[in-house]
Amino acid sequence: MQLDFQDTNDIRIITVGENRIDAAIAISFKDRMRELCEDGPDRIILDVARVDFIDSSGLGAVVAAMKQTGNGKSLELAGLSPTVKKVFQLTRMDSVFTIHSSAAAVLDGGLANAR
Repeated sequence: MQLDFQDTNDIRIITVGENRIDAAIAISFKDRMRELCEDGPDRIILDVARVDFIDSSGLGAVVAAMKQTGNGKSLELAGLSPTVKKVFQLTRMDSVFTIHSSAAAVLDGGLANAR
C-alpha cells in the first residue's frame, strides 16, 4: 500500500499511490492511515485521484480511517474519479465526507471548493 504525504499550510495531504482500494489492501491501508494521521495537522485531505476502483472493503477502510483520525481532526477527500464518486453517492458517504474536486483546489481555496 503506497501512501505518501505532504504538509502544507496546516493541512496534511495524503496521496494514494494505488489505482484500487479493495479487500486485498484494506487492512494495510487502515494501518498506514493510522500512522499518518497520528501526528501532524488536524486537517487531513486524502487524495484519491489515482484510484479508479473502490469496493465495499475499501470504502469501509476509508470510513475507518475517518473514525480513527481522532477528536479535533477531520478527514476530507479529493480527486474522486467518476467511478469512485458514484460509489460514494450510492452509499450516501458523499454526505458524510467533505469532497473536493482536487487536492490543488483545497490548497488554492480552502473550503470554498468543497462540494
